[in-house]
Amino acid sequence: MPVPVPRQREIPALENGPVQTAPHGGGPSAAQAPHGEAMKENAKETTVEKDNRTAGHHAHGTNLTLLLIENDPGGSPIVPELLDASGKPIRVRTARNLTEAGRLLTDDVHCILLDLALPAPGRSGAGTGAGGGDDDELAVLKHVLELAPRHAVLALTASGDAERGAQAVRVGAQDYLLRDELDGPLLSRAIRYAVERKRSDTAERRLAEGRLRAQENRRLERGLLPTPLLDGSTLRFAARYRPGRSRALLGGDFYDAVRTPDGTVHAMIGDVCGHGPDEAALGVELRIAWRALTLAGLCGDELLNTLQQVLEHERADDEIFATLCTVDIAPDGRRAGLCLAGHPSPLVIAPGLPARLLPYDNNGPALGLLPGARWPRTQVELGAEWSLMLYTDGLIEGRIGQDGERLGQDGMLEMVRRQLGQGLRGEDLLREAVNEVRALNGGELTDDVAVVLLDREP
Repeated sequence: MPVPVPRQREIPALENGPVQTAPHGGGPSAAQAPHGEAMKENAKETTVEKDNRTAGHHAHGTNLTLLLIENDPGGSPIVPELLDASGKPIRVRTARNLTEAGRLLTDDVHCILLDLALPAPGRSGAGTGAGGGDDDELAVLKHVLELAPRHAVLALTASGDAERGAQAVRVGAQDYLLRDELDGPLLSRAIRYAVERKRSDTAERRLAEGRLRAQENRRLERGLLPTPLLDGSTLRFAARYRPGRSRALLGGDFYDAVRTPDGTVHAMIGDVCGHGPDEAALGVELRIAWRALTLAGLCGDELLNTLQQVLEHERADDEIFATLCTVDIAPDGRRAGLCLAGHPSPLVIAPGLPARLLPYDNNGPALGLLPGARWPRTQVELGAEWSLMLYTDGLIEGRIGQDGERLGQDGMLEMVRRQLGQGLRGEDLLREAVNEVRALNGGELTDDVAVVLLDREP
């Protein structure tokens, strides 16, 4: 078995107090004399390093720092001379108990070497030997891990007690070392590996936490997307939704459709100005309010006036507004009422006729712009067979051509007519419309896009 290499106390003395002198009060001992000038120089370097400490990470050119927590009544040192990968000395601080360790555990400490023989918190005896147990020793380690969650920790245990070291690693230490096998290269390498392993573990944990948060956000946003309530209706419903925000599932656009007990089918689509999470949240609030008010029997101007009050109370800024399009389709499916609040008019498709826009002469202001505004309801005839497409301006404001002009409603009409001529219907029509608008734009659209399609077949 290798003989333990003792270390002198010069290195921790730089951190914890004056250099120890010869026991008889004379000058420096023979062992200390050769190191006097070097120790002064190291002290100067230590001051500079303290001024450049970082939060648990050492920058290029800055020494590693080890905090040794041990209780050695005989005073026999256990840490030999240590060098980092570049050959610079590893600074060592020594704490005799956990209270002292708490004082010395500053941000420039990179690694902790914990002697598992240290008494457990609240106990005066050591955790090993007679009367000691696994819980005592691991309690010390758990306490240090709670005290220093961002630091690498090495567990030091008695030779031949590898199982104790393995338990320490399972509890949270980066590695374990056997007391009687310590030497400079071994400990120096263990410190460097422990620091890098802790850094890697921290990065991996943060990545996993970020993925978990992203999954939770996706589940939340997916749950906020509407499920149309159309039980009992013969109308077919399809929708496409694409938020403008990167990696988001929900934007400021919103839509919904419900069937009331009298057989009327109500559908709406809206757009909150802006593209951030606050706008997305406001869009969800307006959609839920619209559904509740519709199921309560409100429609037309009365419903929009109430929605405007909701918007005014819930918006974070007085400049925020929302556009809205609502339709209520009669139980026989042949006619509908249309209300527009600053929103593009729907597109209607009928057999034998080119796709066209519904009238928008009575388009009222967007919600949140004019107090006491009115929104007229326009009656439109649909016929026996038709498709009604509601959309947000993200579908028509994408760029086309080299001059960067907008697609616009005329361009959208031409595009949809061509796609209908290719035999596209329902979900396929919506999917191709959104994909073509993106292709014409030359890439991802910056605005949210929502499209709803209602079909009635005889």
